Amino acid sequence: MSIHQQRGFTLIELLVVIAIIGILSSVVLASLNNARGKGRDARRVADIRQIQLALELYFDDFRQYPTGLTIENLVTPGYISAIPTDPISGNSYRYSALDTNGNTATCESYHLGADLEDSNHNVFDIDADSGAGTVCQNGGETFIGTDPIYDVRPFKY
Repeated sequence: MSIHQQRGFTLIELLVVIAIIGILSSVVLASLNNARGKGRDARRVADIRQIQLALELYFDDFRQYPTGLTIENLVTPGYISAIPTDPISGNSYRYSALDTNGNTATCESYHLGADLEDSNHNVFDIDADSGAGTVCQNGGETFIGTDPIYDVRPFKY
């Protein structure tokens, strides 16, 4: 009599392994999506800061802010290499040129913002949350900066 040893796995063992792999992959994918959202938010914050710096360079030359974020205003003079857009929608970030002195032909301030995916992002502790002034002539949209909009105004020296 020869005794044959059983080789391979039983169906139950295979199903258990497949179930464990499925659970692990769903956890990894959920973490990956969360990390991607945080990465997109980090890019939005960096884009806003880059635009803010370009606006300050524009202000240094013209003593007012542009009425819009356009290639002619910021890219052609060399203040910024390209105007950043939202990583998902490709839309421009929100910008309003503001008048703070009652002269709607001159824009002495601005309000710049981006919609973030993470409503608990730590940048909401330092953002502007409002735009003081009235919109300049052809100065863009009016918006109230409430979370989850990360919004900034001109640098304070």
